[in-house]
Amino acid sequence: MMGDRTKIQEALFYEFRLEDHVPAGHLLRSIDRFVDLDGLREHLRPFYSGTGRPSIDPELIIRMLIVGYVMGIRSERRLCEEVHLNLAYRWFCGLGLNGPVPDHSTFSKNRHGRFRESDLLRQMFEMTVRQCIAKGLVGGEGFAVDASTIKADANRQRSVPGPDKLPIEAAQRAVREYFSVLDDAAFGSATPVQPKYISPVDPAARWNAASGGLAYYAYCTNYLIDLKSAVIMDVETTTAIRQAEVTAQRRMIERTQETFGIWPERLAADTAYGSAENLAWLVHERGIEPHIPVFDKSARQDGTFERRDFTYDHVHDLYICPGGQQLKQQWRKINSDQPNAPPDNLLRYRSSKLACDVCTLKPKCCPNQPNRKVLRSIHEGARDMARDIALTDAYIISRRERKKVEMLFAHLKRILKIDRLRLRGPNGARDEFHLAAAAQNLRKMAKLIPPGAPALST
Repeated sequence: MMGDRTKIQEALFYEFRLEDHVPAGHLLRSIDRFVDLDGLREHLRPFYSGTGRPSIDPELIIRMLIVGYVMGIRSERRLCEEVHLNLAYRWFCGLGLNGPVPDHSTFSKNRHGRFRESDLLRQMFEMTVRQCIAKGLVGGEGFAVDASTIKADANRQRSVPGPDKLPIEAAQRAVREYFSVLDDAAFGSATPVQPKYISPVDPAARWNAASGGLAYYAYCTNYLIDLKSAVIMDVETTTAIRQAEVTAQRRMIERTQETFGIWPERLAADTAYGSAENLAWLVHERGIEPHIPVFDKSARQDGTFERRDFTYDHVHDLYICPGGQQLKQQWRKINSDQPNAPPDNLLRYRSSKLACDVCTLKPKCCPNQPNRKVLRSIHEGARDMARDIALTDAYIISRRERKKVEMLFAHLKRILKIDRLRLRGPNGARDEFHLAAAAQNLRKMAKLIPPGAPALST
């Protein structure tokens, strides 16, 4: 027999607890164990006025931002709607059933004001790193570094040919931030080459075609991760060029040591970090083994001898060619004082013209030159060390483990849906990257540490 639809009858009293309606295995319940915001109020107290109406609780705003980035909710307007409707979101934010949800405009006011002035989002990210260290997820022996381009919120079809063409009336926040970072090694001064196009709404975003398709405006997010559990140890925002990535790597290594007292024994990276200067910085100034391919452009395409065919004599500071002849920096004494290092950091070793004229290997060595010249970087010792490490089994393991940072970038774009920025300017990109990295660390802890489990052994 057909049943009748039961109509909802309003009750006078309800007994309802949010705690009972959030599943034990819900992601936010697992993450809540690692969100420590006890010092948030004291950190922000100097940035609030002592008079006036009470503001919205900053912990509520931070928890809502965590929900948005952990759950891949990109729109703050939609985030407010979801928190209003979703019981688990309300429980995580401590709102209860009747708690009012802040307006979406509150996020912008706090972000552009006291959050940036106090560097709060950076502090929140470092909180997640400390939690990972305390839970034993950080080994501290091997690190990996890499960068990934994220599209900026700028239309590629609306461009100007250079900074001189920016409209005079352009006084947006992103434009002011662009002029403030012109001397920053991670942005304006990373390269003397002027960008081909500039976006009027976000001039600091770099015109980029690294993906091989249509060019677009982008920023770079740089990750320094620990290889034990792929915990993000530091994050840095830069312009989308290679030189800035190396600058970010140095800043992140130094900051990790100063903030957490952790110094890696080895660093895994790709060829973009294999320049002679960067390898020398890692080896000589930081004592870190570079598990990095050497950036070397000495290969020849005409079939003549390459630099690797010449043997370097460390004792006498000279090269020996395949024919047994010597290549020296100087063949006679010079009275004038010579500089300690050449301007381009390359030492030049030349063979004797008389020896090359009678050498039977000249057509194979220098057929179009009177004698042979070999260039050697002043940092060649660090490059040789990197080449020797590349022959070891540890290097093979590091190359395999380095893919963990690439997996984090894939997770960032596909799961957290940060393949395009919503905020403009270097500060806007920095805010998004800090929140995203914090969300990834929180998800990492929720996955690896089940409820009630003891901390992992270090």
